[in-house]
Amino acid sequence: MAREMGKFWVVALVFSLSLINGVKAAPQVPCLFIFGDSLVDNGNNNQLNSLAKANYMPYGIDFPGGPSGRFSNGKTTVDVAAQLLGFDSYIPPYSTARGQDILKGVNYASAAAGIIEETGRQLGGRISFSGQVRNYRNTVQQIVNLLGGQNKTTTYLSRCIFLIGLGSNDYLNNYFQPLFYSTAQRYTPEQYADILIQQYTAQLNILYNNGARKFALVGVGAIGCSPNQLAQNSRDGKTCVARINAANQIFNNKLRSLVDQFNNNRSGAKFIYINAYGIFQDIISRPAAYGFRVTNTGCCGVGRNNGQITCLPAQTPCPNRKEYVFWDAFHPTEATNQIIARRSYSAQSASDAYPIDIRRLAQL
Repeated sequence: MAREMGKFWVVALVFSLSLINGVKAAPQVPCLFIFGDSLVDNGNNNQLNSLAKANYMPYGIDFPGGPSGRFSNGKTTVDVAAQLLGFDSYIPPYSTARGQDILKGVNYASAAAGIIEETGRQLGGRISFSGQVRNYRNTVQQIVNLLGGQNKTTTYLSRCIFLIGLGSNDYLNNYFQPLFYSTAQRYTPEQYADILIQQYTAQLNILYNNGARKFALVGVGAIGCSPNQLAQNSRDGKTCVARINAANQIFNNKLRSLVDQFNNNRSGAKFIYINAYGIFQDIISRPAAYGFRVTNTGCCGVGRNNGQITCLPAQTPCPNRKEYVFWDAFHPTEATNQIIARRSYSAQSASDAYPIDIRRLAQL
């Protein structure tokens, strides 16, 4: 008994000294790789010839250091997820990630990007899903050089989380943009979702063949509830656009099924599905429970519902940002991102994540 008590006091002393000296626990995973669009872009579009940029005020008004390229007033979902996973700094964008920084992961996301190559072309430069995967393969070669070999790199990457959230633009800036694209005339929502899943699968296979083993696939949100779609297609400016949300759900159901397919057929890998659509629907159906007062209008923007375009440069946003679900015509506020990220990391209900949440994925 005395010996056990002695061990206890040694452990307690070490823990206390670590707190005093400011020593932080290691992240739950060694690295986090992020693939996505403007919902999680943190600066990759800043140097592109693109209309899809957010490196100006009022974007970043609540973010340390101000505007960074994030399409929010503050943190994105992946910023919060990285903090919950124990990282003491944000995952760097591919455009600026250099040297040892890449060992904690890289954010490849690009505003206006889609699963389909042509998606978002009317907005100019963007890095599609396949382009993001190509950039990841370049990063892998850099990690091989840093760690001193392929085997070490393979082992290292197998412990990292690969968070992927694409598909929103394939609807918002492709299928439901008949002035620029003919996809809605050529394909039913079911057929179109099949095409998206087919191309999505091809990129997942490339990631798997280049070391990825822990995947978190994020479903498409309720696009039909965004201020942009409410302004254009909702008679009262409040009721979500059913045909758009129905199409999004077709894709999400197929993505969830893809998780089962890959878990059964990819040795050593674990795939999970994050139900961003369901989490978001819960937020807008019970806004007061989360401290929100405004669910259908952007905190800044132009036109009906502030939904015509994104925030104008130097525009004055709403002062009570924590009470708004949406920051601009398309993107959530940091307050909303906090909720989505926390429920993705640690599921609040059984439907939030399938078959497990990010926290448990990190433990595998």
